[in-house]
Amino acid sequence: MIKVVILGGGNVAFHLTKHLLKSNAVTVAQVYNRNLSSIAYLKNEVPITSNINELKEADVYIIAVADNAIAPLSSQLICNNKLVVHTSGGSNLNELKSQSNKGVFYPLQTFSKDREVDFSIIPICIEATNNNDLKILDLLAATISKKIYHINSKQREKLHVAAVFVNNFVNYLYKIGHDICEKEHIPFEILQPLIKETSQKINELTPLASQTGPAKRNDTKTIKKHMAMLTKNQQEIYTLLTNSIYNTYGKKL
Repeated sequence: MIKVVILGGGNVAFHLTKHLLKSNAVTVAQVYNRNLSSIAYLKNEVPITSNINELKEADVYIIAVADNAIAPLSSQLICNNKLVVHTSGGSNLNELKSQSNKGVFYPLQTFSKDREVDFSIIPICIEATNNNDLKILDLLAATISKKIYHINSKQREKLHVAAVFVNNFVNYLYKIGHDICEKEHIPFEILQPLIKETSQKINELTPLASQTGPAKRNDTKTIKKHMAMLTKNQQEIYTLLTNSIYNTYGKKL
């Protein structure tokens, strides 16, 4: 049985706590957050605290907070011979400033508190400073996921950049599409089958092979028509992406 303490009350901490509580191989000994109201929903399931000096004994302390809070929070921990990990994709293992063994337990997914996720298919990227701790993280990850990867800090930072492109930036493009539809009183659901097929297609083809559209086929007439319909900010994004697609496929505007 692996005993853990979770530090944080945000989206990642919410889902991680929820799924670890379901595991028969893990004991969630405590959840900490400086704002107790954010974790008050857990008070009947697990001990909670807002006092960093009241942390219970555990095998693994999981810091699931914003990147800029990892160093100051970890520096307050007194966890000699214990394993302290953070859950950030964009932060180096050395951001942990506690006097302890150190590691990373990064679930690569976008999390929202009001949306259920299937943790069993979420990749968990782990790293540790020694093999024994890596084995502990392997066991911990295996209690909630079937997808476990040993990814070092340099790899993970690059992976996080890639994740921003395929998730955050793509979602913002959805937002632009939604804005255009909303302005013209068109239901956004019309685009959802296209969004789904675009996503599913790369299970069989590479993104390079999947590319279609006016930029790839050098359809300048359509491109000019689109540009005339867009706001200045939308035009800048459209032009940047169109140029990049042209250059990728050997063409220029």
